[in-house]
Amino acid sequence: MAKGEQANSVIGEGSVFEGKFYIAGTLRIDGKFEGDIRTDDALIIGPTGKVKTNIRAKDVVMSGTLIGDIEAKNEVKITETGRMKGDISAPSLQLSRGVILSGKVNITGGSKKDPAKLVEESFGVSGEASRAR
Repeated sequence: MAKGEQANSVIGEGSVFEGKFYIAGTLRIDGKFEGDIRTDDALIIGPTGKVKTNIRAKDVVMSGTLIGDIEAKNEVKITETGRMKGDISAPSLQLSRGVILSGKVNITGGSKKDPAKLVEESFGVSGEASRAR
């Protein structure tokens, strides 16, 4: 998300939302959300945000609490107040000191290929050696 860009939808501190939220544009959550989120832009979970969902977004900035998975097209950034239980799949990941994260992380580097196969190809693992595991 570009610096200074404003969210066009906000779930404010003290607010509770349950359900599906499909949005064209940036969504900021400072309250509590449980359901399904999809956006073609950025999702920002503020320090007071508590979210239980699987997220699909272009970019995710997480400073609150998330239970669920993140699938980002561009980047995931978790700040020092971020707490997460779930898996992350994205081309780029930034973690600040102090983050608490429990889950699997899959950094794709922007490739559409399976990251495990890319690493094996880079190492020179043949198909037969790969299948032996």
